Amino acid sequence: MAKPKKTPRPKAETPKGFRDYFGAEVTQRAEMLRKIAGVYHRYGFDALESSGVETVEALGKFLPDVDRPNEGVFAWQEDADADKPGDWLALRYDLTAPLARVYAQHRNDLPTPYRRYAMGPVWRNEKPGPGRFRQFYQCDADTVGAPSVAADAEICAMLADCLEEVGIERGDYIVRVNNRKVLNGVMEVAGVLDPSDTDKFATERGIVLRAIDKLDRLGLDGVRALLGAGRKDDSGDFTDGAGLTDTQADVVMGFMQAKRDTGAETVARLRDLVEGSAVGLQGVEELETIADLMAAGGYGPDRVEIDPSVVRGLGYYTGPVFEAELTFEIKDDKGRVRNFGSVAGGGRYDDLVKRFTGQEVPATGVSIGVDRLLAALHAKGRLTSDAVGPVVVTVMDKARMADYQAMVAELRQAGIRAEVYLGNPKNFGNQLKYADRRGSPVAVIAGGDEFDSGMIQIKDLILGAKIAENATLEEWKDRPSQYEVPRADLVAKVREILELDR
Repeated sequence: MAKPKKTPRPKAETPKGFRDYFGAEVTQRAEMLRKIAGVYHRYGFDALESSGVETVEALGKFLPDVDRPNEGVFAWQEDADADKPGDWLALRYDLTAPLARVYAQHRNDLPTPYRRYAMGPVWRNEKPGPGRFRQFYQCDADTVGAPSVAADAEICAMLADCLEEVGIERGDYIVRVNNRKVLNGVMEVAGVLDPSDTDKFATERGIVLRAIDKLDRLGLDGVRALLGAGRKDDSGDFTDGAGLTDTQADVVMGFMQAKRDTGAETVARLRDLVEGSAVGLQGVEELETIADLMAAGGYGPDRVEIDPSVVRGLGYYTGPVFEAELTFEIKDDKGRVRNFGSVAGGGRYDDLVKRFTGQEVPATGVSIGVDRLLAALHAKGRLTSDAVGPVVVTVMDKARMADYQAMVAELRQAGIRAEVYLGNPKNFGNQLKYADRRGSPVAVIAGGDEFDSGMIQIKDLILGAKIAENATLEEWKDRPSQYEVPRADLVAKVREILELDR
């Protein structure tokens, strides 16, 4: 009789393009989300938490570089009913498309304008790479129902405030603003695209937009290739281009390089480029209004500037678009110096809700890439991967567990993070190794003798590590790393050590 085959053990590994987050990474993200939410709330936005799953139909075809609704997203089809096939569902790829569905569904119960912020993970079924994951956090704020570009200007100001709130200093970032209408006007005047052919215009414009949006990654030559026949990357993969003639590509490249020394000069140059296009002129005037509002609010060109190279890749933007770029330099994995790049972006999308209602509903918003912001703060040395662990109450006598629990309860009630060692207490050295591995600042030590005398030992683990590394004998004598104190002084002494080591 043949032996039954053993069921193979599953591999303990994360799927490609995903990762696990531990300790400090999770708490630092939570703290950043709290700070950003505080800014959003201060600006009058309300919180919204929508479903992580949407119908593919509701999400629409708005992801970059995709042709089918379920390409670029994690999608599946529900079981079919007797009379119809099952719906296609997908994990949300951003927080904006779900907002359009929410507003369309609940618009009669919501104020106009509706100002909401949302935070959470999104999923994209794209090719992963260094620093590019298939699941990541976004942190959005949007105003639905406000046609005025004052709403766009407010978003830009709020974005600048968010960056400074989380620790990006002024001078280390810039919020760059452009307008899709200006690009449409440039292409119309130059005869690059014919807006009367709606389907062709939308398709070809999308290719041009995605090409321009890759400027920071591919450079001028790479974008120029994508505007023409196409481009082959280092791996040999070929990407079809927009098929523009050399003359047409020159016009688009000229638009991308229209930025001048001042915002007024840039706007003047754009006005020249769109002469003869009503939509282009409207876009230029909107940029002028945004610049005036920014100046009135104290957001000068050191924080917010007009930059024609910003287009944003998503196809649903219809007017102003903006992007926050970190301007300081870092070294990549190969030791090359480069700018950190974009950490947030957004824009106006007046047609997104219309897909559901048939009526145009103006909307504008921004999305902040929280994980990239965290990486930026680590690169600047303003965050470390080291997290302060809990105070560890060690166990010298298992029969006194109630006493140890009483001590840890006192510490917690005083607002001090603490835990009782719950492993095997037989080897006391392992308890201290555990505390070290947890990054614990303090260990509390008490056995039968200590309990009988009403005294406990408190060990400063941070100072002890410093003494072990490089402290002199005189420094050690001046401040020992272990103290014997009355049991009643537990909380006071621990708090004193934590303040000294902070």
